[in-house]
Amino acid sequence: MPYSAEISRRQPSCFIFLVDQSGSMADGFGGADLGVMVQKAQVVADAVNRLLDSLGQRCVKGNEIYDYFDVGVIGYSTEVQPIFAGDLAQQFMAPISKIYENPAALEQRMQKIPDGMGGFVEVCNEFPVWFYPQAGGGTAMGSVFELTRSLLVEWTAKHPFSYPPTVINITDGESTDGDPRAAAAALREVQTSDGTVLLYNIHLSSEAAPSVSFPSTPEVLYDPYAKLMFEISSPLPQAGRRAAEKEGYRITPESRAFMFNADPVKLIQFLDIGTRTDNLR
Repeated sequence: MPYSAEISRRQPSCFIFLVDQSGSMADGFGGADLGVMVQKAQVVADAVNRLLDSLGQRCVKGNEIYDYFDVGVIGYSTEVQPIFAGDLAQQFMAPISKIYENPAALEQRMQKIPDGMGGFVEVCNEFPVWFYPQAGGGTAMGSVFELTRSLLVEWTAKHPFSYPPTVINITDGESTDGDPRAAAAALREVQTSDGTVLLYNIHLSSEAAPSVSFPSTPEVLYDPYAKLMFEISSPLPQAGRRAAEKEGYRITPESRAFMFNADPVKLIQFLDIGTRTDNLR
């Protein structure tokens, strides 16, 4: 069966996060009850930074960090660029151990936790940051797919028997460098012996519009752009289907790895579902 290879240090897998940094990412989420307007760019940066920390924690075994994953974070606006800061600057990808041990900064963040008596108390925690939010310019989605494909052609040549790479594209708008379908199709054709690259797409909402999660058919999507994004998204693999069902989503064998008009909560769930693995060794 495809997407069943064990993930180990000898046969790692790969995650690449594509982060839309266009001008509209400076806008707030539509219909989100956040109390104050929070930029989509900030919410995305916090969510992906938190996920990088979580991926590192999954790979800690005793006093070692096992390199189960290579991880990349690529930003795109009018141009496509690596967006790691600090010691990882100018790198598109790195082993998870190198990432986990080298955040660009540890920010002090306040967090409310239960006080055990029915209330909450604020505590200060360190929040590791590997990249910072940016928002300006266009949306070079076709170009970022092309670059990611070239990176993964090289990666799969070195790891021909590994669990296939997973690419998670986080965006709030349409491509401004042409129709991205051909570039997305070419990216999804890259493969290992265990299957082809998995392409997840999540569209972030600026309007108080209904969200559509993991649809099985484009007929439920009212927007031509949403139908395009459905078309370029991979079918959910078995691990993704199980993870989505645990979060309460109704999933079918035809469900695509796609959300439209997502809010901050759904973004976090989507990232967790897209990176859930059951086969670490």
